[in-house]
Parts: sequence; C-alpha cells; structure tokens
Amino acid sequence: MDSNEREQLQALDQIASVLARIEDRKLIRELLICILTKYEIKEIAGRWELVKLLYEGMSQRRIAEQLGMSLCKITRGSKELKKRDSAFKTVLDSYVEHDTPEDD
Repeated sequence: MDSNEREQLQALDQIASVLARIEDRKLIRELLICILTKYEIKEIAGRWELVKLLYEGMSQRRIAEQLGMSLCKITRGSKELKKRDSAFKTVLDSYVEHDTPEDD
C-alpha cells in the first residue's frame, strides 16, 4: 500500500468515525450532498439499489435490465455480498431489520 492509499484509508476512517456519531439523518444527507458530486451520488445510489436487489434474490440479468447496469458491476456487487463477513450484507441485514419503506 502506498502513501496515497494510506491517506485515503485514514480519511475514510475519519469520515466513518464522524458519521457513526451523528444520529441526524438529514445532517448526514446534507453532508453527503456537500462532499459528493451529482455523478458520485448517482453512482452510490445505483450501487445501493443494486445490492438491495441482489440481497432480495433478484437475478443479475434482471437487475441489469431494471437498472441499466453492466453485468460486470452487478457481479462485483454479488461477490461482495457473498464474502465472509461482508460489510454489504451486515449493513443490509441492519437496514432490513431497522428501516421500513416509509423511512426512505
């Protein structure tokens, strides 16, 4: 790992630490809007939809049709969900357990 990667991971750790302490969903959303470009928000939102659909058991081909994404991107998400101790799966388990559609 080079110094740039270390600095990026350190910055991610700092951001994660700050977000973990904030309980105000609107403030977190505003922060994300401030630090991300419209394109980055679109990409993150798309990946979130992708992993939710994978988690629900939808086929990769169906997801590709529904979201207009490449199978390569979908396969990456699928592999991440299948990993042991997957952060995606842990977060989605929590989302399903605690959030309801009207919370969105």
